Amino acid sequence: MEFIMAIVFLLGYLAITLEHNIHIDKAAPALLVGMLSWGLYAIFPGDALHVDVSAPLTEIAQEEGLKERLPKFHQYVQTEIVKHENEIGNHQSPNPTTNEDTKSIIQHYVSHGLEHHLFDIAAILFFLMGAMTIVELIDAHEGFAVITDKITTTNTVKLLWVVCILTFFMSAALDNLTTSIVMISVLRKLIKDQGTRWFFAGMVVIAANSGGAWSPIGDVTTTMLWNNGQLPTSSKIVVDLILPSLVAMLVPLIIASYLMRGGTVERPIRVHDADHYLNPTTEGERLFVFILGLVGLLFVPVFKTLTHLPPFTGMMLSLGVIWAVTELMHKGKSTADRASLSPLTVLKKIDSASVLFFLGILMAVAALQEVGILIKTADFLDGAFAGNIYSINMVIGILSAIVDNVPLVAAAQGMYAVEASGSFAKDGQFWQFLAYCAGTGGSALIIGSAAGVAVMGLEKISFGWYAKKITLLALSGYFAGAAVYYFMFS
Repeated sequence: MEFIMAIVFLLGYLAITLEHNIHIDKAAPALLVGMLSWGLYAIFPGDALHVDVSAPLTEIAQEEGLKERLPKFHQYVQTEIVKHENEIGNHQSPNPTTNEDTKSIIQHYVSHGLEHHLFDIAAILFFLMGAMTIVELIDAHEGFAVITDKITTTNTVKLLWVVCILTFFMSAALDNLTTSIVMISVLRKLIKDQGTRWFFAGMVVIAANSGGAWSPIGDVTTTMLWNNGQLPTSSKIVVDLILPSLVAMLVPLIIASYLMRGGTVERPIRVHDADHYLNPTTEGERLFVFILGLVGLLFVPVFKTLTHLPPFTGMMLSLGVIWAVTELMHKGKSTADRASLSPLTVLKKIDSASVLFFLGILMAVAALQEVGILIKTADFLDGAFAGNIYSINMVIGILSAIVDNVPLVAAAQGMYAVEASGSFAKDGQFWQFLAYCAGTGGSALIIGSAAGVAVMGLEKISFGWYAKKITLLALSGYFAGAAVYYFMFS
């Protein structure tokens, strides 16, 4: 069963990778893989866990290697045995010393595991939904025009530096996916030639992923590590990862500047579309909503530090404030004008398919974690690289270019436990370097990150064009930033 689950997972990944070839949105195979994995696990728990469900639980607990292979299951079995010993004779719990109730206890363990993972997954999804809604509200108010209207240069190199640096810091404050979408909209207003715009779009992917890696709210993978307790101190994430991440952007940017020196960009005849002029907001309202949205997003890590609650609570609090303020701001306007600016309208623009994709893929990884596949993968990586945390994370980063970085980080979270001290402790070097590698490594291929996939869809950039023009640039930054981190902390 373990083998079948792995095959289902790999086939699903293949379908996700070939999304544009098979014309099936990646959310569909992700959901199929996630739910099939848990279905197989629930129907055949004994085969998946490699235990005999017909044997008494006391015998299962004594199986050699169970604690190392499935530590959570071993602990659960021990707890059930102790529970029985404490309640012996009162018939309040199944008797784990006989085989008749072992299956029901194991089924309960499967359900318990699903509930545990579902909370963590839901926390991430609600966080993303809140962040996307706030950003869409800013965009609906033309808030980003506060920045884009200030970009006037037509020099190719200067514009490239402005776009990349803006993307880098916007990605840290917002997130790399949303920033990429916004910046593609900006590039369409600034650059007419498709080839030049595609090159800028590729650099946006690099800058967005680099910018998101050092911020707890900038990249889903860093958010996952921050949200799940591996990197709980947001200030330490910023301080330790900003320099390697900056180098990962600057090295490709310097090379690209050399390649594009002396050129100029031609702008479209109309810099702004009709919506910019017909938008029923004043310049003051645009600036206010832009600042309010950024403050709301930046408030999230502060709220987490003060309350120690999951980050999605702070995000939803910020969304509630911005929602109420914008509704009150426009209460005197016409119904048609209010409708275009209403959060209810904005909610319809949220990329629900991406949310469902994350649900499916995180569920699939959780199932692999439950049956011990990830622990075996960790053992393989440890053996192959003699436990070297830098080599292990570099491989994970490269793999994130082939597949998606979200499940890879989720897999690493399941493969390695948080220890009391050392590289695997909270805020340890393994987790920090994992955030950097998974965040920036996905830039090597356009399908390796959410930002890349979004840009691919918006600009219709082909896989081959990106691999030819951008991949080497992205890899140069990835290895340069990794070297900086290594020399900083080794």
